[in-house]
Amino acid sequence: MSTKAVVSLTTGMEDTEKVTVALLVAVGAAETGRETLMFLTKEAVRLAVPGVAIGTACEGCPTIPELLERYHAAGGTMLACPICVSARGLAGQQLIDGVELGGTIPMWQWIGDEGATAFSY
Repeated sequence: MSTKAVVSLTTGMEDTEKVTVALLVAVGAAETGRETLMFLTKEAVRLAVPGVAIGTACEGCPTIPELLERYHAAGGTMLACPICVSARGLAGQQLIDGVELGGTIPMWQWIGDEGATAFSY
């Protein structure tokens, strides 16, 4: 059984609760010792731009910056789809710490032959 986890996120700040749930799942995996990758596509790539992933989704929820910090501190990896980044006019912009541009081939290379548990939001 694989100990890797992949969390695919397509939603950005237009649905902060979905972003929060995806981050909670990723943080839980990373903080319990699983190698964890978040794959940001569609509107989620905007979260990789400094100053975008801010706020709190709901009363009692941890803040999105706090979750991103915990994920990064736990060794989580993030890939932002370069096609999605380019399509949104974000190419060339600085990305937050822990995010690299990378598409499906780097994602599959990261998963490797042992596979991974996948979540999609």
